[in-house]
Amino acid sequence: MEEVSIKVLLVDDHEMVRIGLAAVLGTEDGIEVVGEASNGHEGIRLAQEYKPDVVLMDLVMEGMDGIETTRKLLQLYPECKVIVLTSFLDDEKMYPVIEAGAFSYLLKTSRATEIAQAIRAAVKGQSILESQVASKIMNRFRQPKALPEPHEELTEREMEVLTLIAKGKSNQEVADALFIGVKTVKFHVTNVLAKLGVEDRTQAAIYAFQHGLAE
Repeated sequence: MEEVSIKVLLVDDHEMVRIGLAAVLGTEDGIEVVGEASNGHEGIRLAQEYKPDVVLMDLVMEGMDGIETTRKLLQLYPECKVIVLTSFLDDEKMYPVIEAGAFSYLLKTSRATEIAQAIRAAVKGQSILESQVASKIMNRFRQPKALPEPHEELTEREMEVLTLIAKGKSNQEVADALFIGVKTVKFHVTNVLAKLGVEDRTQAAIYAFQHGLAE
């Protein structure tokens, strides 16, 4: 039984890169380059025509870049595997394209055998990440998450109460402004002071001004 070739689409705005990739991959058993696109729009069109198994995607292209092309292509063909092949390791390019659904991420300095390996791995559901990319991703997850500011724990109503406290309003004035009872105001004030970690209304007002929560 004849082995079915993996259909690959190249999307890169540099003609020499496409020519080189097509020539190299053309020597690999079981891999067939079915099309070459010089930009994102053409890549989407050719993907609709050829239904590739794998797309080798450049990131920086005029018009629609690789991030947006990846996002739109995978909306049309979620079963397709996009392998980013780029010269860039910038966080502002790397993370968005991975979030857009890129399956693997390689640099253009990768050897031909590594690119072919990534293509074969992709159709098996295995991602391949450039070592520097993998390190960046791991380091990002290792970074401790910033603790929320105390006022971010306030409910919408508690925030309204804090704003009025900062304006020097009494409990009765707060109650009138919010159309609630004085007992309810006192309850909210107690919660506001506790969540902000302050002792009294004056400290709460100072906190509100320091954090831009009051005019």
